[in-house]
Amino acid sequence: MTVLTGYVGFARALRQAGVGCGPERVQAYVGAVGLVDPGSRDDLYWAGRLTLCGEPDDLPRYDAAFEAWFGGEPPRRARHRKLRATQLAALNGGESQDGRGGRLATAASDTEVLRHKDIAGLTPAEKAHLRELIATLKPVPPRRRALRATKARSGQLDPKRTLRAMLAAGGEPARPRYRRKGTRPRKVVLLVDVSGSMSPYADALLRFSHVVARAMPTEVCTLGTRLTRVSRQLKHRDAEFALLSATRAVPDYEGGTRLGETIKVFLDRWGQRGVARRAVVVVFSDGWERGDTALLGEQLARLRRLAHAVIWVNPHAGKDGYAPTQSGIIAALPHVDRLLAGHSLDTLRHLLKEINRA
Repeated sequence: MTVLTGYVGFARALRQAGVGCGPERVQAYVGAVGLVDPGSRDDLYWAGRLTLCGEPDDLPRYDAAFEAWFGGEPPRRARHRKLRATQLAALNGGESQDGRGGRLATAASDTEVLRHKDIAGLTPAEKAHLRELIATLKPVPPRRRALRATKARSGQLDPKRTLRAMLAAGGEPARPRYRRKGTRPRKVVLLVDVSGSMSPYADALLRFSHVVARAMPTEVCTLGTRLTRVSRQLKHRDAEFALLSATRAVPDYEGGTRLGETIKVFLDRWGQRGVARRAVVVVFSDGWERGDTALLGEQLARLRRLAHAVIWVNPHAGKDGYAPTQSGIIAALPHVDRLLAGHSLDTLRHLLKEINRA
């Protein structure tokens, strides 16, 4: 179990204990523990308490979860006044007497700034932090109606279940049973351009795909001069192993771009047979097409007829002064439901919301 997995697991245990620590608080927590001594239980305790707890009722739950997860009793009375000052300083964005409060506040501030930074311009340290933040994303799958109904407390009367209940009661009247339309996760397809022009974003997008593939029914393919299916590699639990396996499987990583041809191969081989039918399809690409743009338009029109929704994510779309002038984007726009930016962590989080809404 990696160190990051342990911290995220602790946050998950807190949620199960009733502490409302959402993704933003978990991101702040991961950033905070990166700036304190991980060998110090006091530092870990206060890094989590300052970032994961939102109200007084959370504190006893946090203490119990910390004791169960990290072992031993949580740090308490001996340093209460000093650490109380640290807590107030961190919440106010100032420095405490030992400097720890300022460090934690800085961690939360750095995380907030990083959310909006262009991935292509990140330093190596920022990229490492970004990888940790991507791992904390919690995708919620889009839903579609299922063929079978499910049990419900109210709604449409369920004659069969009501009759079975009466028979079980010896023919005596029984409480009516109800049903409602069931739902199930809708398939998601991610087509990731890994050509040379997309290389500054490829690692982050594949990590994002790994998080999505672990959370919902997902197919992932890379686009370049050829199509490569990497769904199996990205299903692996360990992110680093999954990314290494995926990049090794892609023979044209950081090569050229033939979007029309590769999307045609996807539709012929998998999409037409059911992978893309009624799915939410997301294409990650800057739209630089070296092949026939007319073919790209034809294949996207074909994809749109099969899919429930087609979303095109262009890392450059969120930049000031951007205009869709690339030949591939011009050919694609008539056949996509949404054109979104994908240059930062914040835009990827917005994409998750759009996928869920679909």
